[in-house]
Amino acid sequence: MMNYITWLQEWFQKHCDGAWEHMYGIEIGTLDNPGWYIKIDLNDTNMLDKQTFEYKEELDDNDWIQCMVKENIFYGYGDPQKLERLIQIFKDWVQ
Repeated sequence: MMNYITWLQEWFQKHCDGAWEHMYGIEIGTLDNPGWYIKIDLNDTNMLDKQTFEYKEELDDNDWIQCMVKENIFYGYGDPQKLERLIQIFKDWVQ
């Protein structure tokens, strides 16, 4: 089974070139509804040509996920059990 945290760490490290990590990067945080968010800056990556993306699952108020790319940034939001799934969606989109 793929460890998505390890994969994200490797993706981040691959893009750290002495400049990228000072201007861009990855944010992971919590939402007050409650849930998780991830924000991954795509500037100066090979993902700039893949700008169209939208994904949504809403089974109920406690089981939901939403991802999109806007202005060169991948945004992912999900319920408290979806952090790993958010990273998986990003990984699948990247590859």
